[in-house]
Parts: sequence; structure tokens; C-alpha cells
Amino acid sequence: MALRPDNSLTPEEKRARAQAAQDDVLLREVDDAVRQDQYAEAAQRYGRPVGIAVIIALALFGGYLFWDHRQTAAQEKDSEALVSALDQVERGNLGSASTALDPIIADGGDGAKAAAQLLKAGIAMEQSKPEEAAKLYDTVAADGDAPQAMRDLATIRAVTARYDRMKPAEVVAKLKPLAVPGNPWFGPAGEIVAMAYLDQGKTAEAGTLFGAIAKDKNTPETLKSRTRQMAGLLGVDAIDDVDTVLKQPTAAE
Repeated sequence: MALRPDNSLTPEEKRARAQAAQDDVLLREVDDAVRQDQYAEAAQRYGRPVGIAVIIALALFGGYLFWDHRQTAAQEKDSEALVSALDQVERGNLGSASTALDPIIADGGDGAKAAAQLLKAGIAMEQSKPEEAAKLYDTVAADGDAPQAMRDLATIRAVTARYDRMKPAEVVAKLKPLAVPGNPWFGPAGEIVAMAYLDQGKTAEAGTLFGAIAKDKNTPETLKSRTRQMAGLLGVDAIDDVDTVLKQPTAAE
């Protein structure tokens, strides 16, 4: 159900709504960040829209986070505009939603502006405009005033939008700084880097990275399952607890 701005809500109720949206966003992002069915078609998969709902949700999270920290009338207006744009997206009105974001991108605060750009890029991906989306992602990634989490997300999304047109070495160079244990984006970025290694024929490096992602305690279970299977296919044992793994659903399930 879409979150709609309601002028009758008190500031406390709006903050509660923002917190609920944040929790939902985090759960959806770790579960859907890098979904795929066949690694052999990785390049094609990452060249297609990668889940507009994830981008929209993160954009709302950024807008709400910015509003929550600053709590001014202008930021509240930006947050409500983002929610309204999401409502338009869920109604299938992608063009009007994209247009509604332009004022925020032009005059919004740093966090709201970055959130609007991410959302607009997600809409462009849904409209099969990957290069337009990639340029917006590049803008956010290069914005020193944008929250670092959004900049890192934009970097990953820019690569997924251009994956078909990038050389594997370029993919590795772009995302390797994020594909390290301890980084919040280790799983999503690491999986893409590992697949770029496969495209380079570096099966040992790919297997090692898949295994590290599968063993990382912060990796979501869906991603653990995929990377564990890939590591196994490449000759890397990524299973620490056999009994626990046997109880978990497979990627196909």
C-alpha cells in the first residue's frame, strides 16, 4: 500500500511513519538487492531493470531520514512530495511521477535531492532507459553533499545499469572498494564483482569472493544461498554449519 501524505498527522505520527518506512526499506533492500536466477546470464540480467521497488523504497528512506534530522517545513514538503511520487509510480503513472520529482531535484535539500534523483533513476530503469538512469546515478555518486549510503548505492546501480556495456575489469575497478567485508554493501557489490571475475575467467578469485559473501554474518539468507551454491560449483567450501544449511531453503525454493 502506498504511503500518502496526510496533513492531519502530528509530527510524532509522521516520525513514526518514517521509522516504519525505514524498517521496511532495510528489509526489502537486503532481500531484493541482487536477485537473479541464472549466473550464466549475469550481464544481461544486470543490464535490465534491477527492481524499481528497491530504489523507490531507498529513496523514501533517504527523504524521510533527511526530514527526521532537519525537521523543517521545507524538508517535510520534500518528503511528502517523494511519497506522492511513489504513489504515482504504484498507480503506473511513471511519467507524472518523474516530472513531480524535478522541483525537488532543482531546489530540495541535499538528502531529499539525492533521494529524488535515485527515485527518478529507478523510474528511468523501469522505462527501459538505462543510460538516462546511469547518468542520474553518476550524479548522486559524485555528490559530496549526499549521504554516503546513497552515494554508494548509486555507484552500484550505475554499474548494474551499464553492465552490458562495461568491460569486466571496469566493473571490478568500480565496485571493488565496496566489495570488502565490513562494508554495508559487501554482499551486493561483491556478487557483481565475483561475476565480473567469472567473465574474466578468474574462477579462483570468483569462488573465493562468493565463499566470503556466503560466510559473512551480515549477508541476507537469499544471497547466502546463491553465493554458497556458486562457491561450491567453483570448488570453494562455503559451508560452516551443515545442519543449519540443510534447514534453510534453497535459492530455487
